[in-house]
Amino acid sequence: MFDYTPRPHLLKGRIILVTGAGRGIGAAAALSFAAHGATVLLLGKTESRLSAVYDQIEAAGYPRPAVIPFDLATAQPDQYQALASMLETEFGHLDGLLHNASIIGPRTPLEQLGGAQFMEVMQVNVNAMFMLTSALLPLLKRSQDGSVVFTSSSVGRKGRAYWGAYGVSKFATEGLMQTLADELQGVAPVRANSINPGATRTDMRAQAYPAEDPSNNPSPEAIMPVYLYLLGPDSAGVSGQAFNAQ
Repeated sequence: MFDYTPRPHLLKGRIILVTGAGRGIGAAAALSFAAHGATVLLLGKTESRLSAVYDQIEAAGYPRPAVIPFDLATAQPDQYQALASMLETEFGHLDGLLHNASIIGPRTPLEQLGGAQFMEVMQVNVNAMFMLTSALLPLLKRSQDGSVVFTSSSVGRKGRAYWGAYGVSKFATEGLMQTLADELQGVAPVRANSINPGATRTDMRAQAYPAEDPSNNPSPEAIMPVYLYLLGPDSAGVSGQAFNAQ
């Protein structure tokens, strides 16, 4: 595991938006950020799941989060701008953005991958991520210490057969992170980095490896140290780097 021990109030006063916050790593990150003092904005397409995470955060006595139902698969550019305007009115700025939401798509040879299937994965994993980053960047630049964290994968760092659109999308994720980090270096107090979570006990992992014993993989909660590090002040000045959670 990533070797880092966060202090209890590491994220106090910070406002952090998490995509795909309704379950898995996104839900674990939202709860962990809130436990360390952050006001967490829970973005996802299934409101009932977001509300369940909201209830957990509120029951624990952490800073009150916000629920943002938003479908990355269908949202148009003007909807991202409307979201940014709403957040500006409600919060004034953002200190952190965790791009966690993604879909896996078919695991099949590229030759057998349909164009519509490819475009569906790229829409959620790349296009939506770009549009959200672009829309929210002005709010992140208002932070004294902004951080954008992209969720990558080992198959986005070295190509692997049959990972199709998902693998390609994660290479694009790394490219977007590096480009953004380079553009912001010395220009704005915002850094950008990526995390490869590794094999983790999630629904997506079970979908990709149905024969695998999930108990052999760590829980999402167990891989949170690197997330806390990158979204907190201890990583100030660290940008353009590809991290591994495990």
